[in-house]
Amino acid sequence: MAQYRKLGRPSDQRRAMLRSLVTNFLKHGKIQTTVTRAKETRSLAEKMITLAKRGDLHARRQVLSFVTEEEVVKNLFTDIAPKYAERNGGYTRMYKMGPRRGDGAELVILELV
Repeated sequence: MAQYRKLGRPSDQRRAMLRSLVTNFLKHGKIQTTVTRAKETRSLAEKMITLAKRGDLHARRQVLSFVTEEEVVKNLFTDIAPKYAERNGGYTRMYKMGPRRGDGAELVILELV
């Protein structure tokens, strides 16, 4: 069994989509998407925040290899990570919004706590 969701896409497209979602999530602090995408995004975003809490050069390079914007990485290390210094995980919260009009997919708002 796969330990991740395939989201109906080839692996390269899936990785690109998740990188984009995580980058935008960390940039804005909030994002609206479907439940399954939000769960994958949450997992990856929490890993990025945990790396940023370490604060060393290796952690910064690991985050830069995934997050697509340097400005977001800088913000993550200077503003977001120190805010969660005392917290061991659980940096995000999900609110259900109901079904999307076009296809009925369940929407959620994913935000930083």
